[in-house]
Amino acid sequence: MSQRHAAEAALVGIAAVWGLTFVMVQNAVKHLHVLAFLGYRFTAAAIIVAVLFRRELARLPRDGWRAGLAMGVFLTGGYLSQTYALEHTSASNAGFITGLFVVITPVLGAIFLRDRVGTLAWAAALLSALGLYLLSGTNGLHYGDALALLCAASFAAHILVTSHGVRNHHLGALLAVQLGTCGAASLIAGAIAGQLEAPSGGQVWSALLVTALLASALGFFVQSYAQQHASPARTALILASEPAFAGLFGYLHGDRLTALNWFGAGLILAAIVGIEVIPRLRPPRPLPEG
Repeated sequence: MSQRHAAEAALVGIAAVWGLTFVMVQNAVKHLHVLAFLGYRFTAAAIIVAVLFRRELARLPRDGWRAGLAMGVFLTGGYLSQTYALEHTSASNAGFITGLFVVITPVLGAIFLRDRVGTLAWAAALLSALGLYLLSGTNGLHYGDALALLCAASFAAHILVTSHGVRNHHLGALLAVQLGTCGAASLIAGAIAGQLEAPSGGQVWSALLVTALLASALGFFVQSYAQQHASPARTALILASEPAFAGLFGYLHGDRLTALNWFGAGLILAAIVGIEVIPRLRPPRPLPEG
């Protein structure tokens, strides 16, 4: 097997793990408070990454720490809203709606950073909005689905902040800071709310191990490795399978979507794949002669 095929296979595995975590987290937070779960998950992941990149972290300047903290704020907002969403909506809905961060990112860039956004991005936004309407049952956005949409917006903001931070600072060091920020913020909030408790039960421990070791620490490394060997278009297409995996595992777990819900989910997937893949399929514009 070539390095490219190995990288793509690993990326599919991580996308499947990310899809599986929606169901695992949904089960875990029935037995462990959300803040405690997130605190333990991200603190463990931060320690792993900090050990691996201890030299780069030690050399991270003050500006780098500020960038990492800013990234951590949006990462915390994303995972808090996502995890609370799983208490009020299905894993399938949460997975499909979270995937909308791919579509929301250019829209937020246009609004707050005055980035130029093409017709395709706006068309994808409208298509995904229709898909969200159908997925939510055409009776308005439910509380859990609204939290999942807030999660997607937070992840989109995280991408925009990250795009600036990684230009001048080491990615591994920034990752350690933002994971640590998420873990510390969750632990502090959990302590204030009196919600910290020791994990217990196989569902909770398995969810913590998978999300901390595989989904958080290893997942970022695999994605970085894969992008060294796979094209951006193929990487984007593979990662777009995460909501599909979430829907599959949700179905196996007992989620049952109507035909209209599945059509809405399909529109969301079409918007996610289209906004990432279609621009990369266009031939480059020829340079002017002379």
